[in-house]
This record gives sequence, structure tokens and C-alpha cells, in this order.
Amino acid sequence: MKKIFLTLALGVATITFAQQMDRPAKMDPEQRKVEMQKRQQEHLDKMSKDLNLSQDQVKKIKDLQDKQMADMQKNMQQRDVDRKAKMDEMKKKQDAHAAEMKKILTPEQYQKWDADKKAKMEKRREMMKDRNGEFGKRKMMKKSADAPVVE
Repeated sequence: MKKIFLTLALGVATITFAQQMDRPAKMDPEQRKVEMQKRQQEHLDKMSKDLNLSQDQVKKIKDLQDKQMADMQKNMQQRDVDRKAKMDEMKKKQDAHAAEMKKILTPEQYQKWDADKKAKMEKRREMMKDRNGEFGKRKMMKKSADAPVVE
């Protein structure tokens, strides 16, 4: 019963902790790591006080938190690898499509088609810049029925 309670408390605490993380977007990874460790320790201290945990329990919870953090970092790295692989695959498909278009179109038509494609891409980038402040830095936005659709 104690294990179930502690697991539930740790799960709720972890979710609450993750939601309360309010870090500046420009914080470097080392500062972010120090801030995370500080908040984790504060949370563990509060949990220890609120639940009247023994030193052995605190150590076990800290070890569990460290294991969970390592798993999260591993998953983040894997997502980055997967994302890069998907982007590479998409680039290959785009290149193959362009090669097929080059076979079909005359040189003049292909140049015009390519210029139009590049202009549309630049327009999308500008829209993203305007919408997000800086290209590549996405802000969490709630989707609504009246939100404009970007193609």
C-alpha cells in the first residue's frame, strides 16, 4: 500500500513539477540543468516534510527521480534522431519529385516552377516568423475553430 501511495504521489508531483517549470527560452543547457536540479531538490524537500519521509525513503525517491530524468533525456535524444531521419527522408522525396518535374517540364517551365516554389516557401517562413516571433521558436497555441489555416 505504501509503495502504491508513494508511486502515485511521485507521479502527481512529477506532473505538477513539469507544469510549473517556467524557464526563459534563452537559458543555456547548463543553466537549465542546474535550475532543474534545484527545483527537484526543493520538491523532494517539500515532499519529505509533507509525507514525513525517512532518509532511506528520500534516497530511494531521489534515485527514482534521477532514473526517470535519465530516461526522459534518452527519449528526447531519440526523438531528435527520429526527427532528423524523417527530415532527411522528406528531403530525398522532395529531391526525387523535383527531378521528375525536371524531366516533364521544359527548362524555362522548370525555372519558373522552381522560383514559384521557393517564393511560396519564403512566404511561409515569413508567416511563421510573424506568428512565432522567430523562425523555429514555436509557442504553444490553442487550436480554435476560427483559427486561420496555413497552407
